[in-house]
Formats: sequence, structure tokens, C-alpha cells
Amino acid sequence: MPWKAAPFLKPIALSAFLLTAGFAAAQQATDAVAPESATGTAERQLATAKDFMIATAHPLASKAGYDVLAQGGSAIDAMVTVQLVLGLVEPQSSGIGGGGFLVYFDATNDRLTTFDGRETAPRDATPELFLDENGEPLGFFDAVVGGRSVGTPGTLKLIYDTHQRYGKLDWAELVAPAIDLAENGFEVTPRLNALLTLDAERLTTYPGPRGYFYDDRQQPLPVGHILKNPAYAQTLRMIAEKGPDALYRGPLAEQIVETVQTADNNPGLLSLEDLAAYRIVEREPVCMSYRTHDVCGMGPPSSGALTIGQILGMLEPFDLASLGPDDPESWRLIGDASRLAFADRGRYMADIDFVPMPLKGLLDRAYLDERARLLESGAVLAPDEVAPGEPHWDHAQLLADDESLELPSTTHFSIVDAEGNVVSITSTVENYFGARLMVGGFILNNELTDFSFRTHRDGVPIANRVEPGKRPRSSMAPTIVMKDGEPVMAIGSPGGSRIIGYVAQALIAQIDWGMDVQQAIAMPHAVNRFGAFDVEEGALADNLSEKLTGMGYEVKIRELNSGLHGVVIRDGLLEGGADPRREGLVLGQ
Repeated sequence: MPWKAAPFLKPIALSAFLLTAGFAAAQQATDAVAPESATGTAERQLATAKDFMIATAHPLASKAGYDVLAQGGSAIDAMVTVQLVLGLVEPQSSGIGGGGFLVYFDATNDRLTTFDGRETAPRDATPELFLDENGEPLGFFDAVVGGRSVGTPGTLKLIYDTHQRYGKLDWAELVAPAIDLAENGFEVTPRLNALLTLDAERLTTYPGPRGYFYDDRQQPLPVGHILKNPAYAQTLRMIAEKGPDALYRGPLAEQIVETVQTADNNPGLLSLEDLAAYRIVEREPVCMSYRTHDVCGMGPPSSGALTIGQILGMLEPFDLASLGPDDPESWRLIGDASRLAFADRGRYMADIDFVPMPLKGLLDRAYLDERARLLESGAVLAPDEVAPGEPHWDHAQLLADDESLELPSTTHFSIVDAEGNVVSITSTVENYFGARLMVGGFILNNELTDFSFRTHRDGVPIANRVEPGKRPRSSMAPTIVMKDGEPVMAIGSPGGSRIIGYVAQALIAQIDWGMDVQQAIAMPHAVNRFGAFDVEEGALADNLSEKLTGMGYEVKIRELNSGLHGVVIRDGLLEGGADPRREGLVLGQ
């Protein structure tokens, strides 16, 4: 790679780093927080650099990762620090109580690989975990709040195991910035305050988050309040010394299990044995050829790369570049390709370690060409035309369609270091603030609610049902785009099952429509998963909604709070983009 090594720079105290971006108020939609502008496309400039670059969802995390890279640390080193800082300053989205997926390009060995740090179901879980006494699915938040929804977390193992393999700097050094920030405090941002306001009823259910995020009158901590987290600092000190054993074994593990199993009204099943047995899984990346690129990401239990690959594969025969982003025909093709891909997703995709899947068949060129022919008529597909296809199987399997919920939260960040190593990682606690339980200064996930609450449909098993040790299906889609064997882009987003549409749209905008990465990230969203078009409020809605309605679509105008963060490698330079709908920042040198 053409970039020279970065010089040593003395770290700047994180507590002195000022936040200057503006943010907006809470909304009553599931996306929860409005964009920074009325259109969701607040003006941001494309960031450029020569040596290294980092794009994360919070300025303090970007600054911490930048300092690591500036000291000669690797992309994996920076990932460790960024994730531990995000768990503090963006607790609603991710942390060591959750899980994640990492797509990684190892420049030394010229190899792309992926690491699965997804949470697992407890060994005592059964497929009926989220059914009531009548065998009917629980209400979503009835299942979420409390211990029932907590899976075995994977994030700490993910960042530690990959650091052991690819890191350059000392582990304890990389943990230190988050300890410093937890001890000295950070400012509550308008976004965090808005989410605390929106979720106050659920977050104040249990004493941990109630005492940390709210004052004595149970009012959310105000914007600008310096929030300190001595419990998290103590947890991190143990992690700096002992690594993952500090969380997966010993007193902290016992505290996690006790908190989960004794949660009032909704206890869970997580055990010490579950924590001790957890393992990261390295998996082969799932790649789909698109134009002259290979779009690569995380395979099952993530549905992200497979579904994006199917969407792009069905769009390959169509000239989106000539149509452009202003032609409603582009959106008909993208929307109906997405609907067809989501039909396959609901039928076939789950944890491949538990459920056989037609992995090759779903991305087979002949199969996708057959599906693409459904788009050729120029008419919107009728509901009965949008059904799961019949990809080639290596063996017979009968599955029913899934109906699991997946609400938006999560975080994504992208890093390229001076040696050309690339990190694309999406991590999560699932819903905002996870299970609304805190231990050791961090939030516990509610990841088990990503499983299908139902076990069967008409006597046929659902692929994504709960099973002991199984990893719930995800839409997280950390992506690295390759061209001629070299990485040219890293990108991903939060957003529940809309992640797939957000990332696919950004890829099309960059590859087909010639936008730079900041333009591709900032452009208004139009997403179609199940028939209705979700169109982002603002200019796109004004220009496109009437045309889509005229085509025959149901259109829902709403806020679409993605969190895309990406880096493009082009002509020896790095270009970065941060989503204007959130508070992220791109830094580089």
C-alpha cells in the first residue's frame, strides 16, 4: 500500500476534546432521534488523508482511535480503543455487554476474513423462550426489558482475540483512554439526552440505569452534564490486567449472572457456564461480484452480506448509472430487488452452525438472473409475486418464514491504518440500551429478541427460532469492497433490518452514481423491505413519493436514522464520510 507510517504523536487528553456538532430532539418513531437537519442531509465535507483514517459514531471515539493510529498502532489496535470508548459515550448502541461482527483485511498476508462475535443463547434456553402461557408471542418490550432477552456477550472476546492476533500496541495501553474518560467524565450530548428522555419509562425500571442516567427526580441528565462512570473505569482496569477473563469468569461474571437471573418480573437464563464457554468464530467472508467490484461481508448468522449480495446481484443486469438517483425507475428496481431478497432472508437465513442453508445457491449467478427477470416488466411486483425463491440446495430442507423483529440501535465504524489494514465493524446491544440492565458500568444486551418468537409455522420449523447456544440472525452488514484483490471501501451502518437497505444504497450511490463516500452516506434514504417504501423526510420525499405512489407502492414518509460511516481508498488517498444523522466524526492524517 502507498501510505507511509505515521509519526509518533503525544496523545491529547480526551476530556479536553470539545464537541461542536449540533443534534436534534427525540421522535416517537422506532428510529427514535431525528437527523441533524430537516432533510437528514446536513452539509458535511468529504474528509481526505494520506496515511490513515477513522470514521466512528462519536467524536470522542474518533479522537481516541486517531491517537492510537498516530502512535503507530494498527487498525485493530484502534478498534479496541474505539469500542471501549463507544461503550461509555454511546451506551445506547454498543459495549462489552453486547456483540458484533468484524470484517478485516490483513494487508501483511493480503487476506480478507471475518470474525463472529455475535451473542449466543443460554444453554438452558428453549424455542419457547418468548412465548406466553398460551403459546403466543410476548409483546416485544415485554420480552426485552429484564433478563430474559440477555444473550452471552461477545464484544470483549472479539476485540481481545483479534488484538492478540493482529495488534501492535500493548493491550493495557489501548484500554487506558476509556478508563481516563470514565474517571474524568464526558459531556452528555443532545442525542444521548434525547434517548434518555424517550426511553425513561423503561430505563428507570431497574436501579442500575436509573441511578446512572437520571437525577434524584428521575429526570434525564441534562445536555452538557459531565457524566462519570467509576464502575466502568473499575471494570476496564480489571480488563486491562486480566483480559476477557475479567468479564467471563470470576466476580464480574457472577454479578452479570445474578443480575440477569434475578431481574424482577422477567428473569433470564444466562449462566456462568454460558460465559465461560463463549468463543469467537472466524468465518469465510461472503462476497458478491458487482460491476467490477467484489462486495464482501459477514456470513450467517448475519443476513447482511447475503441479502445485500442478492440485491446487487439482481440489479447487475440493469443500467442504474444511466437511470441515476432521480429516476423513480431506479428506486423501483432497487425496492423490488430488496423485497425479493428479504423474502429469501425470511425463509432461509439463520445461524448456519445450527440450520443448514443454501449459502451458495442464494448467490448463484443463474439463480439471481432468474430472480432479476421478475423485475423486467417495468411494473411494481404484486404481493403474491414476492415469495421466497428456490435456490439450489446441497441437500433437502423444509423451512417456514420468519417473523422476528429487529429494531434499530447499534453502531458502525471503519478504520484504515498506515499499513493498509482495514477494519469494518458493526457492534450492538440490539435495542436502544439493550435489556435496560447495567452491570459493572455497562449495559447488557437484549440480543435474544432477534430470534423469531414463534418456533414453527403450520408445523414447519422456523430457521431463526431460539435454540441453546445458537446465535440470533442479524442484519448487521460491515462491508469491505474489493477491486482487483485490494480493498477500496469499508462501510456499514446501524438501523435494524434497514441496515441492509442503507448499505446497499450507499454502495449503489458510490459505484453506479459516482458519488463520493460523504455524498453517498448523506443522500436521503428510500428503503423497501416488505412492500411499503420507507422514504426519508425532506427533498427526496417531496420529489419521489408521488411518483412511487403512482407506480403502485404504499409510501411511508418518516425519519430514517442511519449511522453510516465509511472510508474509501482511491488513488493513494483516503476519503471518509460520517452520517449527518448522527454525531460521528472522520479523522485522518
